[in-house]
Amino acid sequence: MIKAKKKFGQNFLQDESIKNKIIESIPNGVKRIVEIGPGLGDLTQKLVKTNSQIDCFEIDGELYEILVDKFQDEISSKKLSISNCDALNAWDKISSSEYFLVANLPYYVATNMILKAIDDPNCKGLVVMIQKEVAIKFSAKDRDKEFSSLAILAALKGKCELLFDVPSTAFNPPPKVVSSVIRLVKDMDLSLDLDYAEFKNFLKAAFSAPRKTLLKNLSSLQSKEMLENLFAKFELNPTIRPHELSVALYLKIFKEATNERREQRKISCGKISYE
Repeated sequence: MIKAKKKFGQNFLQDESIKNKIIESIPNGVKRIVEIGPGLGDLTQKLVKTNSQIDCFEIDGELYEILVDKFQDEISSKKLSISNCDALNAWDKISSSEYFLVANLPYYVATNMILKAIDDPNCKGLVVMIQKEVAIKFSAKDRDKEFSSLAILAALKGKCELLFDVPSTAFNPPPKVVSSVIRLVKDMDLSLDLDYAEFKNFLKAAFSAPRKTLLKNLSSLQSKEMLENLFAKFELNPTIRPHELSVALYLKIFKEATNERREQRKISCGKISYE
């Protein structure tokens, strides 16, 4: 019997009803599915019965050998491929063509992997199981106290929803936390006309101290006077907190602030010194 390894954050999903619900959550017509951390292949067994090409990435060498033996026929028919590697270091291979991510993600790398998938233009969406607290952060809506930069980054690409919770009893060994399954179908991209890297920095500042006002947090990037003018323009209360603003307003404030900075730079560069 294979024992789960703590260093890889392994908790093997065993509940059949949960596996079926995950499969049912995958949109129709997906040509290629990437599964990260297939473990003992319990979910993989159901994925290979779909009409999609399945590409698995397993970091554990011992589990890799078990998977290769277990799915000899599917590998021979090229229905399934299995790579023994750290998925975060093999993203070029993951992103070699369009795919939909389906996975029971290890908690310790879940946030990084979801953000990689969100930023990857070849990723068309995801259905992943993660720690409930993280699931809430990605799926929260404005005015929810859990609303954060993670929810905004997900919302730029589509609708992120928390589908259902998964009790610890569904796993072996059972984790000490409740898990949840989220789904994001990427059907738009509001980041195309943004300086995306700068927008991420903007969000990082905005949510740097969630209990403080948004005005206070953003003052690390912009002058208070400029921010006060922007808040007045959009009829925002100066005491508004970061989680109380909608995605649309974050985009508007960022774009206006960016334009203001550009104009100030033009004026500064256009000054003539007579000294």
